[in-house]
Amino acid sequence: MTLSTAAAWAVHLYTALGTVCAFGAVLAGVQADYRLAFLWLVAATFIDATDGVLARAADVKTHVPHFDGARLDDIVDYLTYVFAPVFLMYRAGVLPETWGVAVAAIVLLSSGYGFASTDAKADDHFFTGFPSYWNIVALYLFAAELPQAANAAILLVLSALVFVRIGYVYPTRTPDLRVLTLGLGAAWALMLIAIILLMPEVPRLLLLVSLFFPVYYTVLSLVLQGRRRKV
Repeated sequence: MTLSTAAAWAVHLYTALGTVCAFGAVLAGVQADYRLAFLWLVAATFIDATDGVLARAADVKTHVPHFDGARLDDIVDYLTYVFAPVFLMYRAGVLPETWGVAVAAIVLLSSGYGFASTDAKADDHFFTGFPSYWNIVALYLFAAELPQAANAAILLVLSALVFVRIGYVYPTRTPDLRVLTLGLGAAWALMLIAIILLMPEVPRLLLLVSLFFPVYYTVLSLVLQGRRRKV
């Protein structure tokens, strides 16, 4: 095995570590340690945010052509962005007791459609349809302590948006305002880590201020989607 091949396999292993993070999050959720569970999801998100750069640097497609890193990435992402967060929301009582299972099922199934859609990642580096950021949604709903019915309504609306063919910014690859997006995203990530560490008593002001990035992300996505339609 050459050094280049070993480096390519190392990147795939790094990506696969996301499954361990998902397992850690679920295990922590079973034990009702939600701070630890969300920290596991933070680790998974960090891996997902950095493995693409490493894969391109190691030129994995050239050195390990018989292994589909994109498929592995999708499997890991479904576990860390969808399955584990949905489990945590259900386990923590974020969903209604009587029909929470149905809401969880809708999120899981809609996201399955989103991941399997051939246009899920557009050629111009946008996500198509709501990009299954359920880890973020779960964190906000857990910290905000909204009524269960309101939580369910939010989840159902976002699940429906998976099927609406709107382009959402792919933070590390969409070229428009990428430096600004990544800079704001880094500051926002630090705020989310602070929210997790302060659980369960999260200052309301911190939670509200942290919404600046979801608002920025949504507005930017809609503006750029309008430009895409005109082209």
